Amino acid sequence: MTIEYGPTLGISKEISQMKYRSKGESFKDAMVRVADALKDNEEHYLQFKNILLNQRFLPAGRVQAAMGAPRAVTAYNCFVSGTLEDSMEDIMEKAAEAAQTMRLGGGIGYDFSSLRPRGDHIASLDSRSSGPISFMGIFDAICKTIASAGHRRGAQMGVLRVDHPDIEEFIKAKNNSTTLTQFNVSVGVTDAFMDAVINDKPFNLTFNGRVYKTVKAKALWDEIMRASWDWAEPGVLFIDTINKKNNLGYLETIAATNPCGEQPLPPYGACLLGSFNLVKYVYTDGEGVGRIRVFNYEALKHDIAPVVRAMDNVIDRTVYPLEAQRLEAQNKRRMGLGVTGVANAGEALGYTYGSHEFLEWLEEVMTVIRDTCYQSSISLALEKGPFPLFQADKYLESGFARTLPEPIRRDINNYGIRNSHLLSVAPTGTISLSADNVSSGIEPVFSHSYERTIQTFDGPKIEKVEDYGYRVFGVKGKTANELSVFDHVKVLTTASKYVDSACSKTCNVGDDVTWDQFKDVYMQAYLGGASGCTTFRASGKRYGILNAAAVEDVAVEEEVPEDEFIEEGGACYFDPSTGLRQCE
Repeated sequence: MTIEYGPTLGISKEISQMKYRSKGESFKDAMVRVADALKDNEEHYLQFKNILLNQRFLPAGRVQAAMGAPRAVTAYNCFVSGTLEDSMEDIMEKAAEAAQTMRLGGGIGYDFSSLRPRGDHIASLDSRSSGPISFMGIFDAICKTIASAGHRRGAQMGVLRVDHPDIEEFIKAKNNSTTLTQFNVSVGVTDAFMDAVINDKPFNLTFNGRVYKTVKAKALWDEIMRASWDWAEPGVLFIDTINKKNNLGYLETIAATNPCGEQPLPPYGACLLGSFNLVKYVYTDGEGVGRIRVFNYEALKHDIAPVVRAMDNVIDRTVYPLEAQRLEAQNKRRMGLGVTGVANAGEALGYTYGSHEFLEWLEEVMTVIRDTCYQSSISLALEKGPFPLFQADKYLESGFARTLPEPIRRDINNYGIRNSHLLSVAPTGTISLSADNVSSGIEPVFSHSYERTIQTFDGPKIEKVEDYGYRVFGVKGKTANELSVFDHVKVLTTASKYVDSACSKTCNVGDDVTWDQFKDVYMQAYLGGASGCTTFRASGKRYGILNAAAVEDVAVEEEVPEDEFIEEGGACYFDPSTGLRQCE
């Protein structure tokens, strides 16, 4: 009997073929290609191939499309730019590097805080600076122009520190639907600023040690919140939280993230992503009416070691747009393994999304993934050596590593660790859709059934999309907009405790949420230890590139002209069909 592998939904087959496979390449062919490209030996090949064929682990789209393929494209989804120096020469050099990175399929994050504020005197030219927001326009234009590998466009994240003199201009930069369309933007919020907000203190806007303006912290916070309330941007990155959590805090400072925010990265850092598909670990115990479902933790543990091994091999076997990116990746060997299908799996087990029982189960799962990933990386270090910049004493006293269970810390001290970072939670919008539409990342289900227009090789096509949990398990839990926004925040802060990078999560804001409650969402995210927060309010002024109207739990997208369609990896936007920020 021939086993049929891969997605069964029509749209999932289309997405998988369009984005991750060569024309005519079957799903099985593609997974065999990836497993063969990343194998260490025959045993590892057979293990990893089985995991991929059964979609228990979903490598990021770039890994699926690039590894073993004849095209010279990078398997990395996203990068962070080298530090922007405050000179025209360096800005244009970084723009050229951005173009090269996007050409090979990578998205990019930038910190623009190093650029002098608008109106500042430029002594060498006896002129005035146009400020960082104006220079963002250069990178925006490049991203619009360059179609990356596989006809994707590179996504971008622009960050400005909250204490930069141009922060108010930055906050309002996307208060429309036409400006900086190829950027997500986020404010880099410091602990000092949050303290000033909480205690209603004044706050200085500075550059190079000079105070340009003093503002009321609460008023500036309200400006950020108002823009997010209306336009869903800027997002907020708690930049000091990020750096305090960094395992490599002893040798690097992080100022930016990848476009979706789940990977805080140093200059020239790169994010290597993949997600364990939790629905595949939900098993039925017994038959008939009284049957129950259980989560197979042992099967998950068994899969983690071959996955860590394979993803570690990506670091040495892919191509890099820039030499600086290769050196950064190979010296630290970062990866970001996470989860998808969380809502579907938890609800199949009988837990309501965001409930106490759901959060307890999520903590159990994330604990298993954290501990087993770190143990697998320690084993790899024994075999292949730790990452080149590893220093046991400094590593164990930095960031997330301080919170690891003592047996793991002891093994790291004795044997080293292969990868500086191992864990993050990505939005997984497209790869989750390609796996028969499992719930995305740690997000709740957006809709149980809807129709979606996709652009295929043969033109536009309307496909019915059903939620995996509803279709396979018969579970119809609360959708994203039916939940309290604080249910979203609780899931975000719970998952964040178990990752050494960050979590990408969109907190959907219902019409019943007041202005004060909305602001409290961000405060609760900060106090709960999240690395950032992003919200989406359906009644706000920002609309996704694809417009949707929900009727009786069915969302119908308008057809998008082919020349305007943005594929996976495109400029980040809020997709109304999923309620998620889509950028990878």
